[in-house]
Amino acid sequence: MTTTEVYQVSGMTCGHCVRAVTDEISSLAGVSEVAVDLVPKGVSAVTVTSDQPLDAKQIAEAVDEAGYEFVPVAKGASESPAAG
Repeated sequence: MTTTEVYQVSGMTCGHCVRAVTDEISSLAGVSEVAVDLVPKGVSAVTVTSDQPLDAKQIAEAVDEAGYEFVPVAKGASESPAAG
């Protein structure tokens, strides 16, 4: 079963930053794809596709290892009613 999750990372400003985060997350077991929507000097969205569910702590540690800040999302923050 493939899972896709979106995480938030701050501190990235350029392509080198994106590569560093992508390389660290890609090294996690089961990760098949990492896509970064870079927002220089802001909070970037990092989409991770894996063949198994990943713990956000694993992602946070990989992001920290790359030298950037994992931004936790409050429970329910991404859940909003569908616009009708």
